[in-house]
Amino acid sequence: MLDIALKISLALVVLALLLNVYRLTVGPDMPDRLLALDTMYINSIALIVLMGLWLNTKTYFESALLIAMLGFISTVAVCKYLLRGDIIE
Repeated sequence: MLDIALKISLALVVLALLLNVYRLTVGPDMPDRLLALDTMYINSIALIVLMGLWLNTKTYFESALLIAMLGFISTVAVCKYLLRGDIIE
């Protein structure tokens, strides 16, 4: 039962990732593209965690944590660049 739920979850997360790629390429303006990129980070974290559950290993969870930290830092940096035109004050 858990195997079926994991396969369905993986398929839905991959579908969400593909829809985010579409929004990233077709998005009407820069904030929409930035939001799609930020959502892609979240979807990739979910994909890695689901793969870790499916393969029953702990290393995937550590890589998901690393991607979460890098995603947050890069989102803050890009937002600062869009608002001020400069990242470092």
